[in-house]
Amino acid sequence: MDRHEWRPFLQRWSEEWRIAHPDEESDGDPWLGCPPATEDEVRALEARLGCVLPPSFREFLLVTNGWRHAGKFVRSLRGTEEIGWLTDLEPMWAEAYADWDEADAEPAAARSLLISLEADAGVVYLDPGDVDERGEWAAYDVFSWTAMGPDRHGSFYEKMYDFYAGFHALDRPLCETQREWDAKVEDARVASLRGEVDRPLSVFAQAKRFGRDRASFLDFQMRTLLREEDDDPFYRLLASNDTRSWTLDEDLFAAQVLPLLFARHERARRFGSGSLLQFLRDRGPQRIRHLIDSHQVERKDPGFRLCFGNRDFDVAAHAALDAGEDAWPRLLGALVHWRPLHGDHVAPIALLADPRAARLITPERGRELLASSRG
Repeated sequence: MDRHEWRPFLQRWSEEWRIAHPDEESDGDPWLGCPPATEDEVRALEARLGCVLPPSFREFLLVTNGWRHAGKFVRSLRGTEEIGWLTDLEPMWAEAYADWDEADAEPAAARSLLISLEADAGVVYLDPGDVDERGEWAAYDVFSWTAMGPDRHGSFYEKMYDFYAGFHALDRPLCETQREWDAKVEDARVASLRGEVDRPLSVFAQAKRFGRDRASFLDFQMRTLLREEDDDPFYRLLASNDTRSWTLDEDLFAAQVLPLLFARHERARRFGSGSLLQFLRDRGPQRIRHLIDSHQVERKDPGFRLCFGNRDFDVAAHAALDAGEDAWPRLLGALVHWRPLHGDHVAPIALLADPRAARLITPERGRELLASSRG
């Protein structure tokens, strides 16, 4: 990442930050940075430190000698006059995390370069003992209130990109970056229905970092068939707040997700642990609690039978699961009848609510289902 690449990236970030915070620091200049450091100032810093700075950080300083609002919890980064070793400037942080990596003879915090100036009970630093083939130093941030250790990224640029994505996830500015990610998510959704697996998963994972909630739900469906359980999206998607970038369709939730959550709840109950279903019963929005209660009433009906989706697929899938030893090939064949119940429906996840299907669909078979053209 050289200075010619840094400038447009940081300019976009600055403009988007102003969109999200129109009333803060409204001096007419959207730039969140500072005047660039000179080559002489950077060389003087390197002479003082006794080392050459990693490329992406060095080029960053030649674009802006400091930075404001580097993420929600980092108010500013240091300039060349303020940068120094963590042990000299913030010895408490170096000592607090000195033993974090016991496999490392010299703990990263004890040898690292402090680059944050103001942060919310945290620091950002670069590790000269963790260098890749490009000469980039690993970058870390750590905040005491998270009760977690340092978060590592491969370079200063990767750490800044992570801060940038985090800003989008938290502040949700209505801007071109969000529209670009939404377009990528829609393209990945269509690709997943064509039978692509890895590329859509990659797009959804990146879009999730930018707070694109639709990507979280699409990703959840694909990973459910890959037998990777992750209920985290629903703690946010079903909460009552104004920060969502997308709203989960309640009919789709009731038809495809609720049966799955009930099945997971029964399994969690057997092991004496909590579940998302219980959380939603206790603390979810009223409309979600109503859907849960309605589904529970349906399950108590003597004639209740799980519905796997549209009628033709439901009939074919039930017949396949009743087929004994031939169940898997027949279930795979039933997929030709599957149709999405909604524009955000990409996989027959309600299958996993049936114990027979849950035993039958291994991660490998789940991938085979996803690799089939659907709908």
